[in-house]
Amino acid sequence: MKRFISWHTGAPLLTIFTILVFWQIVVTLFEIPAWMLPGPAQIIQEGFEIYPRIIDHSTSTILIALGGFAIGVSFGLLLAVLLHLVPKARESIYPLMVLSQNVPIIALAPLLVLWFGFGALPKILIITLVCFFPIAVSLIDGFRQTNPALLNYMQMIGASRRQIFFKLEWPSALPYFFSGLKISATYSVMGAVIAEWLGAQQGLGVFMTVASSAFRTDQVFVSIFAIMLISLVLFGFILLLEKWLIPWDTDKKGSGTDE
Repeated sequence: MKRFISWHTGAPLLTIFTILVFWQIVVTLFEIPAWMLPGPAQIIQEGFEIYPRIIDHSTSTILIALGGFAIGVSFGLLLAVLLHLVPKARESIYPLMVLSQNVPIIALAPLLVLWFGFGALPKILIITLVCFFPIAVSLIDGFRQTNPALLNYMQMIGASRRQIFFKLEWPSALPYFFSGLKISATYSVMGAVIAEWLGAQQGLGVFMTVASSAFRTDQVFVSIFAIMLISLVLFGFILLLEKWLIPWDTDKKGSGTDE
């Protein structure tokens, strides 16, 4: 198990380090202008120089992302439970869920700004829209994967619908719920950045837009790395939460590598 953990933590770091070294070599060897493609060394240096500004913008993005993420997860969870418990509702609402994901965010966002102004509400609505779908779909699929033998047994012994749901169906769907949660977590950060592009006074999306218009490509990459770091931290927190709440599933996933 220790070898498994060390390999799965060391291999990605080694890959990232190799990419950064290759990137720096290419930029130096071919003398690529900094405004076109800065090297990792310049990006890191610029990151330290503008560290206070990046923290302020990152904080704004994180708050918006977490707010939309929480609402999106709650809405997706309630919707999935409703569609599972009321099959007739699933037949009519599920296609609308799919259609909602085919609406381009870039086209919808200006309308939300027009309807609700330039405050936090339209940004949270955009993040909610991109976050609820993975949660709802994953949970619905998870409910369908409930062991039919256990379901029949609980029905035979006279278990109520409430008992079947909370003691069998919900625990069976938890791994699927966390799969959707991890997808939504990464979507929430990107949704926040896209929302900030369309109208905001602070945030990584605003910082990236200003830096791009000024041809400060190094600052654009600093904001990109900040977005990636936020997404990874949120993703890692959900992984830890998953291991804590459903240890039986995470142990089962790793059982093939423990030998």
